[in-house]
Amino acid sequence: MDLPTPDPFLAGRGGQDTLAAIPPQFLAGSDDPDDFTPPPANPDEAIIDRGRLAEAGMIVPGAPIGPLAEEFRLVKRQLFVTRRRLEQGGERDKSRTLLVCSARPGDGKTFCAINLALSMAAERDTEVLLVDADVAKPDVCRRLGLPAGPGLLDALYDASIDPEALVVRTDVPHLSVLSSGEKTAMDTELLASARTRDVVARLLAADPRRIVIFDSPPALAASPAAVLAMLVGQVMLVVRADRTPESEVSAAVALLDGCEHIGLVLNAVSFVPDRHRFGSYYGQELTP
Repeated sequence: MDLPTPDPFLAGRGGQDTLAAIPPQFLAGSDDPDDFTPPPANPDEAIIDRGRLAEAGMIVPGAPIGPLAEEFRLVKRQLFVTRRRLEQGGERDKSRTLLVCSARPGDGKTFCAINLALSMAAERDTEVLLVDADVAKPDVCRRLGLPAGPGLLDALYDASIDPEALVVRTDVPHLSVLSSGEKTAMDTELLASARTRDVVARLLAADPRRIVIFDSPPALAASPAAVLAMLVGQVMLVVRADRTPESEVSAAVALLDGCEHIGLVLNAVSFVPDRHRFGSYYGQELTP
């Protein structure tokens, strides 16, 4: 079986790795997560826990731009290039869908999915919907500090439910979240049903500026990933540099080949002190 050739996400300057491991002190924002004023609370918007994001080393909306935020700026630019190609090829709706996946658990896919969603939400002309499609082990809402309510599986199970009514608007401009919903033993069958295409179409039709990002189960650990790959325009496969063998990457790509555009992001690359990347540019230096 011929494997599709993954698109290189950010081969980087001089071929260097682009999603390098950020040292603990290189938080996405400033050293003090309270060093910015969040927007006033809107009762119709769920509040993202900025402190939790900072503690996890993620991008903090409203905080100064740091190295991690800049890394994901580069990642999303590559995704936007492929999106434009899909649009030009007549696949406008599919160009607005993206699956974030990994070969196996622990490779950082949810970390990357959330940071990518936060980064894309910073675009002035883009609305982002982050869908927790890791239905067996959902973690998006917990990491964002949001309550987990009805979501994707509920809309798939009950055709009378409007999936848009389950979308949670957040206090991060342009960012919404759809939780995984109530667990069921029929998760793969529900995702493989014709109803799933209807749900995705409804979510896309709700806002022509919306990009839908699915946080998927690991491809080698759960079957829904392969099903979801057939519905999206792009797959971002997160590869952990210090633990994912090449054989597992190839096996994951083979399972996800329902999508023609598969890109790899290398996560947890060892940080090299003399390769400053964005640290020194943004006034941050590695502590000796």
